[in-house]
Amino acid sequence: MRPVGRWLLAMWAMVWVMVGIGGITRLTGSGLSMVEWHPLMGALPPLTEAEWLEVFGRYKQSPQYLTVNHWMGLSDFKRIFFWEYVHRLFGRLIGLAFFAPFAYFVFRRRLRGGGLWKAVLAFALGGGQGLLGWYMVQSGLVDQPRVSHFRLAAHLGLAFAVGAWLLWMALDVLLARETRAAPGRIVAGWLLCVGVALQVIGGAFMAGTGAGRLASTFPDMNGGFSPGPFFRFDGLVENLLHNPLAIHWTHRAFAWVLLGLGTVLAASSARHASSGSLRVTSFLLGGALSLQFALGAVTAMWHVAVPLAVAHQLCGYLLWSATIVYCHRLAGRGSNTAAG
Repeated sequence: MRPVGRWLLAMWAMVWVMVGIGGITRLTGSGLSMVEWHPLMGALPPLTEAEWLEVFGRYKQSPQYLTVNHWMGLSDFKRIFFWEYVHRLFGRLIGLAFFAPFAYFVFRRRLRGGGLWKAVLAFALGGGQGLLGWYMVQSGLVDQPRVSHFRLAAHLGLAFAVGAWLLWMALDVLLARETRAAPGRIVAGWLLCVGVALQVIGGAFMAGTGAGRLASTFPDMNGGFSPGPFFRFDGLVENLLHNPLAIHWTHRAFAWVLLGLGTVLAASSARHASSGSLRVTSFLLGGALSLQFALGAVTAMWHVAVPLAVAHQLCGYLLWSATIVYCHRLAGRGSNTAAG
């Protein structure tokens, strides 16, 4: 494996870990515990009792403390502070792990031409992710003790986009060029990719509105199957964007669609694959679809237990990545000479 490819795969894996840490941070209610953002100078946590009391005092002025966590003492606050601190610290670590090898590869001319500019874009997207994360947190520090589900969806969506970009670059470097598939199959692959992306956004809407806890039966939803009982607002768009029950029903229904269409596409590709690489990728895609569907069902049935919900989010990233690999293989991509 080429050094640049190993580096890009490592960065992709670090984004996956970050997605998991972010899920734990959200599910434990820790995301609003740090009410200030110091991207350069905030790497150290409070070290003395006085510093802890000062940070806790600022948190006491936040909507989350005033309306939800007013019972907390300093020791309780430290527990939720931990996960948000780890989340931000790991973001800084990703930036360092990207920039140092990037500078080395540029100096040694291992990155040049198109590969260089693709890496610059990846770094810019990562920096934008940090800014977007703080923009998301700010929405929960004004009036309501929760972040905007639109900003949460943007934050999660950008994380998945960064991971996909890094993975695509790594595949260009590491894999031999494939024979390009038929145009119809390529279009079907990208449509599946779009579908998975929409489902990721739907998952963020589920998390941001608390919709996941509103129904714990499966395959029915509180005894119902049809959308009628759950679409209670006036207007379809209003329901899809703001009604937690409708968001939950839509997320479930679309999961069935993705499972069916994705399984058929993966099975067909495996049967007619022109190479062993595409055949393996097709099997992995089908397996990831099935596992993610099962995890989603179990997560709902167990009232969004933290370990299951985090596993569901992590598997979502792997499913998204499997879809990216599948589309890369269909497109006949590989062996980028701009990196080595």
